[in-house]
Formats: sequence, C-alpha cells, structure tokens
Amino acid sequence: MSDKKSFIAKIEEAILRRTKPKYMDSKEEIDNFLRNTPKQKPPKGIFKMSDSQIYTFGDEDAENTVMFIHGGAYVGEINYQHLLYCFKLSRKLDAQVIAPVYPLAPVHKAMETYEMITEIYKTLDHENLILMGDSAGGGFVLSFAQYLKTVGLPQPSKIIAFSPWVDISMSNLPYDSENDPILGEIGLREIGKSWAGDLDTKDYRVSPLYGDVTGQAQTLIFSGTNEIFYKDIKLYVENLKMSNVDVKFIEGEGLFHIYPLFPSPEAKKAFKEIKEIID
Repeated sequence: MSDKKSFIAKIEEAILRRTKPKYMDSKEEIDNFLRNTPKQKPPKGIFKMSDSQIYTFGDEDAENTVMFIHGGAYVGEINYQHLLYCFKLSRKLDAQVIAPVYPLAPVHKAMETYEMITEIYKTLDHENLILMGDSAGGGFVLSFAQYLKTVGLPQPSKIIAFSPWVDISMSNLPYDSENDPILGEIGLREIGKSWAGDLDTKDYRVSPLYGDVTGQAQTLIFSGTNEIFYKDIKLYVENLKMSNVDVKFIEGEGLFHIYPLFPSPEAKKAFKEIKEIID
C-alpha cells in the first residue's frame, strides 16, 4: 500500500480486500452469480422511500437539487453507504437529494433504467441541478448527459462522478485486477454484457468513453490511482478536455475505488472540492 495514504484509508482498503466478491475474479463464479443473482431489497429503517421508488433527503425548497445514481456494478442495490452519503449531501450542500432505486442486471437492462431516470429528470428544475453518481452510477450519469442531447432535454448545471465505469466493454487491456480491492476484470466484463442487453457494450449509453461529450456541463471527476478504472477514466477526461468541457479531475494517489464515499481524511478533502464547485 502507498505510504501517501492515511492510516484510516489503509485500514479501509485492507477490509475491502477481505470482502472482495469472488465473482469479480472468476468466470465460473460470475456465471453462477448472474444465473442465480440473489433477490435484493432497498434498505429500510431511518431512510424512507416513496411509492415511486425514490429516496429523498432534504427540503424541496433547498438551493440545489442533486440526483444521485448509486453504484454497485449495475447488480448491487443501493445501500446504507449511499444513503448516508446522500443525507450528508443534503445537509452540507443546502440540497434536496433524490436517489432513485433503479432496475438492476441481470434481470433488467440499461434502457429500462434510462426510461425511469428520464421521466424523473423531466420533473426537475435544471437550473441548480447536479447529476452525481459513484462507480456504475457515475458511468450512467456521464452517459445520461450525452443521451439528454438526443431527446431534447437540457443539461444539468453540473456533473460529479466518483470512479465512474466509463467502458463496460473493458477494452483497454491490460487491467490490474489484483491491486483493486473491490473490482475485477473478469466479473466486470460479464456484468457489462448483461447490463447492455441488446446494446453493443461500446454504445455510449452504457460506455460514455465512446460518446460525444461536446456541450457537456461542468464536470468534476474523482478516481483512485490504484483502481481498475483509473486508466479508462483518464482517457475519458482527455476526451472532455479535447471537447473544451470544463472538467476537473481529482486523482487520489494510491487510493482505491470510490474512496470519497468512505470516512477518511482523503474523503474529507474530496468533499471540499465538491463544495467548491457547487458554491
């Protein structure tokens, strides 16, 4: 592990390594998982969900609105880590945060989620709207920003993505699965095929790396340098720069996937960057 990481981040990474899903690094395991994916339900308890499958945090009269699309490689349900982060966003950013519970692979496909998110998006005030997502959710919001242009809907005011999955085809070989404590190439590649459904895995609607980013809203992207998506995210950021998109790329030296969502000094610093772009 890098000496540049805080002690807390090192502990977090060690725990993540011990809990990394076996299906991320085994063709047999991922095939079995996709055939027999356990049923999942959104968390219950202190956070309540509307009948339309949307968690809402904060006041509807808040200055900002955040639509948060959760990660989980398109097969994992929204969890308490996401919900607690959304609660924090609502308190710290003077924002109403909405977090849709969207359809997941392998039972559902990407375009089903597009239908759901598009209908929600149409109801929002876009003036102070931030699209935000982590991992798969981060990749989705970057694709969704491109999709908005094709359906005549306005861009959000800003986009924030944590470790976005920008290429579900996993074409930029080789990938370093060993050093990523959460994700692995073998599992991701098969999940990507399932999520895409009838779409090509290089279709921009599932892999924003291959789309047209011109006219995209101001964008803030975070990535750990030790995560499997790092080099793909760097390519995507270069695409943004070449298209004159206002983008800031924060690279967490020696850090892991979606590190800003974990409680650490590095995450605290990342949140300051978020406040700065919104304020």
